[in-house]
This record gives sequence, C-alpha cells and structure tokens, in this order.
Amino acid sequence: MQRRRHVLTLWSACVVATALPAVGCTPQPTAGASPAAFNATDSAWMLLMIPMTERARLLTDLAPPRTADPALAGFAADTGSTLRADLRRLRAVLRLSGVPDTHPHEGHDMPGMVSRSTLEEATAANGPAYDRILTDALRAHFTQSRMLCAGERTRGRGDEARDLAASLAKSAAAQISRLDTLRAARTPL
Repeated sequence: MQRRRHVLTLWSACVVATALPAVGCTPQPTAGASPAAFNATDSAWMLLMIPMTERARLLTDLAPPRTADPALAGFAADTGSTLRADLRRLRAVLRLSGVPDTHPHEGHDMPGMVSRSTLEEATAANGPAYDRILTDALRAHFTQSRMLCAGERTRGRGDEARDLAASLAKSAAAQISRLDTLRAARTPL
C-alpha cells in the first residue's frame, strides 16, 4: 500500500511537471505578461498549489471548536495563518506570470489535496475523531506539497516561482516536523 501511494505521488508530480501543459490544463499567459520568464511547469504548479492550499486552509479553519487538544488547536491556527500567507504569495506570482487564475482543478481531488469528503467528515467530527482527520490530511498535504515544490524547482523556469517553491518546501518540512512532534507527544491519533 505504501509503495502504491508513493507511485501515485510520483505520478502526480510528473503530471504537474510534464503532462498538464500538454493536455491544455495550463492557461497561457495573458497579453502584457513576460511569458519567457515562466514556463508551463510554473503555471501548472501554481494552478495546482492554489486549490490544494485553499482546501488545507478550510480544514484548519474548522479546528477551533472541534479539536480536543489545545496544542493541536494552536498548530491549526498557526498553520491556517501560514496557508493564508502562502495563498497570497502564490497568487502574486501567478499574477506576475500573466496566467489567469482559471481554477482548472476545481472539483478535482488529487493526491495530497484535502478532499471535499474529508472536509465533510471533519465538519461532522469533534474531539479525537477530528484530530485524526486534521493530522492525517495535513500530513498528506504537506508531504505532497514538498514533492510538487521539488518538481517546480527542477523543471520550472520562472525565478519567482522557483524561489517560492523553495520557500514553500521549507515551510512544509517545518510543518511536518511540528505535526510529527505533536503526534508523538500524545496518545496515537
């Protein structure tokens, strides 16, 4: 099962790096942009990271009345703030690239993305059940984000996008470390 998940994760990273531009999921820059500074990988990466980050933020926003653990509530609050800042930065670089925010992944559930069904389950859960949903979904989100950022850093061309990918990957690694510390400090979630 672990190998299957790893293969799916690698597949999705390859899709962002190569296939999405080929099948037309990546809009082309609008007039006035500098298309030479960004390539299709940059566009695909940003257009995937935005909905992934939005969904993770929605999950963290549910935490205050639902989590049973004050430390996890603090983590969710901090993570929500970080995700909001990440969204502002992603959208700023997307605007700079000239690619319109067309939401090509609207309604999609991809590896690492908090699914709509996960959000529904989280909305209905409280206490330890919510805590498990939150920690599992955020760990998957940050793990996938790091992989997608690595693909962007390797295959992207826009310096702003590649720099942002490096920053987001570093932040995701820190979030995973903090999450793992929280999980280890409590009874198994």
